[in-house]
Amino acid sequence: MNETGKIKILVADDNTGFRVLVEELLAKAGYEPSVHEDGLLAWEALQAGGADMAILDINMPVMDGMELLARIRADERFKTMPVLMLTVRSLTEDQVDGYDCGADDYLPKPFSNEVLLARIKTLERRILNK
Repeated sequence: MNETGKIKILVADDNTGFRVLVEELLAKAGYEPSVHEDGLLAWEALQAGGADMAILDINMPVMDGMELLARIRADERFKTMPVLMLTVRSLTEDQVDGYDCGADDYLPKPFSNEVLLARIKTLERRILNK
């Protein structure tokens, strides 16, 4: 949590429309979004400013969401940070791969705004109960 008491959520998605939508949803719900267009920029922002939670797309240029997730899980500071994969890859195998790589939740696009916020609230409980 930052100094204002808001939970900071790292968002990495190369699709501008989804990125803007998620940023607006998070801000309206009282979170502090840190939004980036690829995994490498998100990783650099995480290293510089930290985050409490992450929402990652899988298919991104430069560094994809699975590589970013692997880096998060390998970093002592962030290895327990809740991570939700938010992606168009909706096959069962994709979802299982996401969980196997360390994702805490997996939500295929398109998604319901209400369901996304409910999943974030569920992950938020892990942060608040530390």
